[in-house]
Amino acid sequence: MSYLSRVVDSELRRRLAATGAVVIEGPKACGKTETARQVAQSEVLLDVDANARAAATLAPHVVLEGPTPRLIDEWQVEPEIWNHVRRAVDVRGQPGQFILTGSSVPADDATRHTGAARITRLRMRPMSLFETGHSTGALSLGELLREGPSSCADPGLSVEDIATRVAVGGWPSHQHLTEAQMLVAMRDYVDEIRRVDISRVDDVRRDPDGVGRLFTSLARNTATTVSMRALAGDTGGAAGPLKEATVDAYLGALARLMIIEDQPAWAPHLRSRAVLRSAPKRHFADPALAVAALRATPSRLLRDLEWLGFLFESLVVRDLRVYGQANDAVVRHYRDGTGLEVDAIVESAAGAWAAFEVKLGQRQVDDAAARLLTFAARVDTKTAGRPATLGVIVASGVGYVRDDGVAVIPVGALAP
Repeated sequence: MSYLSRVVDSELRRRLAATGAVVIEGPKACGKTETARQVAQSEVLLDVDANARAAATLAPHVVLEGPTPRLIDEWQVEPEIWNHVRRAVDVRGQPGQFILTGSSVPADDATRHTGAARITRLRMRPMSLFETGHSTGALSLGELLREGPSSCADPGLSVEDIATRVAVGGWPSHQHLTEAQMLVAMRDYVDEIRRVDISRVDDVRRDPDGVGRLFTSLARNTATTVSMRALAGDTGGAAGPLKEATVDAYLGALARLMIIEDQPAWAPHLRSRAVLRSAPKRHFADPALAVAALRATPSRLLRDLEWLGFLFESLVVRDLRVYGQANDAVVRHYRDGTGLEVDAIVESAAGAWAAFEVKLGQRQVDDAAARLLTFAARVDTKTAGRPATLGVIVASGVGYVRDDGVAVIPVGALAP
């Protein structure tokens, strides 16, 4: 398979030019190693090379020697290598020495000696629609943050296409497979996490059936602020609900595997007396994980448009995170005590921000636009500034700006 270009390619090169080492983190099979190989001049694969693992403990200089940038794949298998990389960067005094890749976050003590100013972290996620070739890229998120909305042609995606993209996901190694093969591969992926990975991440034995029930509950509650108590009640087996502490531990392990990535709440200053809510929204790294957990198919999703709507929102959040990172921006959501919600707030480090509602169908655009305008009126623009864009991201159709200033944005036109 030829390499499919990733949004983080340019960011990786920039970071290597500025710091001694870059750690690429992301869920298993999201493409970290192949991305690193595009710039690495040598490599060592700690997860498959037993000799290299032994050397990492007994003679770490052997692991670090080689043309630079040197790729150290799955470094968390031998977490002590972190400190040796840090020292080597100090001694060499040159940028671009190492690329470390990892599909889980090791215990805090593995990186207790800070890598500040020596090692920088780069997050990778499954591929966005732009990266898989299912977006025209006509509308740049960066331009939406800097210049405001504009129109674009219909990118040609249908709701049926969206159901397929939601179900198969953005996993690079799956892109050459048939749809049926992709669905099976995703189910196998979830099963491996449930049976093996979640216990291996910190050497704590966890009940695979309980983890499977948690996956199912998270899948049903994708893109919602479902509480820990609700998840515990939904995840229990014949013996009754799981303890909230147990569910919290499961969620912590999944977060360390980067399988789940919650969407935090945005907390602007408000003109109104509305009380802000801070609960995060629950998301998998890719909505295909939710589909696989419930063994669903695109045709089944089309028979349950309400659930497909939540999964579509999760797909959009995945893509906005990829595009937002390229623009030094984060993705949050808004919810207050009056019941007003906004699906995604993208805010750059420079303070520019945009607010988006995500709707599967065009018939929901009017209500979504009204909600965005109500929300914008509540935000204290003296402190937060005015939104660069208020937009409704939809599954299909043309992109245009309504008379009220709200943009209608087809997801198949978005790009960094």
